[in-house]
Amino acid sequence: MLKKLEKIFKALGDKNRLRIINILSQRSLCVCEINSILPLSQSTISGHLRVLKDAELVEDEKNGFWVEYSLNHNHPLIAEILEIVESILLKDQLLSKDREMSLKVDRMQICKK
Repeated sequence: MLKKLEKIFKALGDKNRLRIINILSQRSLCVCEINSILPLSQSTISGHLRVLKDAELVEDEKNGFWVEYSLNHNHPLIAEILEIVESILLKDQLLSKDREMSLKVDRMQICKK
């Protein structure tokens, strides 16, 4: 259990990963949609998503051409931690803009497949 908590808190110890959690709290997104919100390369975003997935904070699911990422609310411990983190992130102004943008991005417009 201690190893699992260590992995979770290490994953939460990066501002970009917290921003990803923040926008995924609105809905599931693909890498190109996250990339349209955050000023990071797609490979950097993919790396952050790997860390979050390895800590079981994020899940992925193939949907046609895209892999959609969402928060893992299925595991009781992870869901409890995510609930606390999400409530704290709601109070930040920059993160509020990220959340607004996450509701407007459209992969059909930005992801040319």
